[in-house]
Amino acid sequence: MAVRQAHPAASSAPAFCKEQPMATVHVNDSEFDTEVRQAETPVIVDFWAEWCGPCKQIGPSLEELSDEYAGKVKIVKVNVDENPEQAAALGVRGIPALFMFKDGEVISNRMGAAPKAALKSWIDESI
Repeated sequence: MAVRQAHPAASSAPAFCKEQPMATVHVNDSEFDTEVRQAETPVIVDFWAEWCGPCKQIGPSLEELSDEYAGKVKIVKVNVDENPEQAAALGVRGIPALFMFKDGEVISNRMGAAPKAALKSWIDESI
């Protein structure tokens, strides 16, 4: 089962909000097929690591985009230090590495940090 971790800002939602914002989902190698390849909606996979500065830079943008695209696109995070299998299988050589999956296949990918607007544009072009 994937662990859902809410972004710290997500807990500040007003009490009158009935739905909790969808946060990015942390996925490990054993959950990858179920959470990514078998997903009914497009999935963005963020390959990242704790020590990676650019990964930390785009993290908040991905959390916001996860909320904005809730129900349309799922955003998952795979820590490459703890889960190297899928990153190796996809040929990830640098992080952050973002892969867009649709119907179980990679339809687009991008490497490196980017501003939220660029990430949003990439998502819109891909879905």
